[in-house]
Amino acid sequence: MLWQVILAEALAFAGLFTAIVFVAYRGDRKYSAAGIHNYPPDIQEEYFKTHERVDVSYKSRSVLLAKSCGVMLFTAILLACALLAGATDFWQGFWTAFGLMAWIGVYDTCFLDWVLFANLPMFRLEGTEHMDAAYHQKWFHAKGMLFPGIVFALIPAALVGWLVTLIR
Repeated sequence: MLWQVILAEALAFAGLFTAIVFVAYRGDRKYSAAGIHNYPPDIQEEYFKTHERVDVSYKSRSVLLAKSCGVMLFTAILLACALLAGATDFWQGFWTAFGLMAWIGVYDTCFLDWVLFANLPMFRLEGTEHMDAAYHQKWFHAKGMLFPGIVFALIPAALVGWLVTLIR
């Protein structure tokens, strides 16, 4: 395995992930059920006081669809990363993908959620602009990274491992 390649991939993956987040939260997209699902419950409750309530649970169709698309997109990206890094068997593909997913989880939590999400007005839902403390809830985002984030990371990692065995 080429560790220099994996390091470069981690940086590129962070840039790509950041771009995806900014596109996903541009304009009215953040008001979709899949977008609102990622906000702390108190922000959701305040938002739904003045807007039509939609199902933002993990069981909702739009959230499941968004998460499924995320798994497929991450699997494709991480498969390319694992192959470029020289993965030749299941475990090399799995650990490369899982490591990159863990990195993205930490990056997303510590930079995107704690810094950008908490401070940039573009991420504020209409009617919740005054809720500074709610947008700065570090524990909410850390918990999400640990669970279900780790479980979510296992799915594309296992798929990448399996696909590496098929390709190599």
